[in-house]
Amino acid sequence: MVTQVTDKETPQPTRRGVLGAWDSPLTSYYLVLGSTLLLTMIGLIMVLASSSVVSLSAGGSAYSVFAAQARIGAAALVLMWIASRVPPAFFQRIAWPLLGVGIVGQLLVYTPLGVAGGGSLNWIRIGGQIVQPSEGVKVALALWVGAVLARKRPLLGDWKHALIPVVPGTLVVVGTVLGGGDLGTSVVMMGLVGGAMFVAGVPMRIFGFAGVAAAAGAVALALTSGNRMRRITSWLSADCDPQDGCYQSIQGVRALATGGLWGIGLGESRSKWNYLPEVETDFIFAVIGEELGLLGTLVVLGLYAALAVGMSRIIVRHTSPFAKITTAAVATWIIGQSVTNIAVVTGLLPVLGVPLPLVSVGGSALVGSLAALGVVLAFARTEPGAPEALAARGRTARRVMGVVGRVRR
Repeated sequence: MVTQVTDKETPQPTRRGVLGAWDSPLTSYYLVLGSTLLLTMIGLIMVLASSSVVSLSAGGSAYSVFAAQARIGAAALVLMWIASRVPPAFFQRIAWPLLGVGIVGQLLVYTPLGVAGGGSLNWIRIGGQIVQPSEGVKVALALWVGAVLARKRPLLGDWKHALIPVVPGTLVVVGTVLGGGDLGTSVVMMGLVGGAMFVAGVPMRIFGFAGVAAAAGAVALALTSGNRMRRITSWLSADCDPQDGCYQSIQGVRALATGGLWGIGLGESRSKWNYLPEVETDFIFAVIGEELGLLGTLVVLGLYAALAVGMSRIIVRHTSPFAKITTAAVATWIIGQSVTNIAVVTGLLPVLGVPLPLVSVGGSALVGSLAALGVVLAFARTEPGAPEALAARGRTARRVMGVVGRVRR
């Protein structure tokens, strides 16, 4: 006798492979975590490769800059892990006081603690350590904008609710940074807020008005600064002096061209021998291209793309407006700053003094970026289905360890 199997009884195949992994509730978590860890590791390697000559020229050890960055990186990774385990509601509760603390910290640059460098007054010296408070302000601003816009989301169709208090608050924060002459960080902050407003659903007419006003302000600030105008005119000029205004840009492109497809070898950069200014900070991407070639730069670009995809998934899949908007703010900051830095190194933008997130030297920048990504990881862990999937994997890991323990005995 033949038994018939109806459609209802037909077993459904389990989705496996790439499509199955893409549908997993933990894909966002692993994309953000994996790309962040790999970019941080590549950054430490390239800091060691690019900073040795600078350290020796300053009379120190060839490993001094790398050792300091590695210590700060280890502490920042611990901070990221702690932030990733914090309930997202906690970040929403502390958003307002955290922004207040950030503004107070930024105002310290105008006290005797302030330290100037590179044409900007954007650092403070505390206990022998130089700290850039604006990096912490970015984290606070992302959380604050996320909390405010999430709470007012049903009212954002009204321009008063869409712009207040976000725009005045942002102007206060950006003003404390612009007072020290740091236009690059200010532009990143304005972009951060713009990304959050877009995902929050601010009407395009209001969003467009705010964007035009911000762009006009940036142009005005550039026109009123002789240093910024020299950078812009050098970038636009067809006959710029290669030994003066165009020197840094030309050296950066030359380093990229020297690397070719495969690169000249890790640690073999010639540009780092005091030919390329800011080689371990703003122009570290040029050293990546020189030593690791086009393939090395494509790996870095791929990791930033993976990070962007992971954060985009959180924005699309998460059910919390606060998580969506805050993730958009962090994504606009990290990815936007990365694109800006690479555009500067490749000559598509004038020199802006913006480092490459997670890769360039800078303890404050690394701590701020990893802390913000820790918050994003906390959101990824609370995506629909993610808590259950993490719990199931934890139980599986404990069973495996139990079997291994019994086998050893």
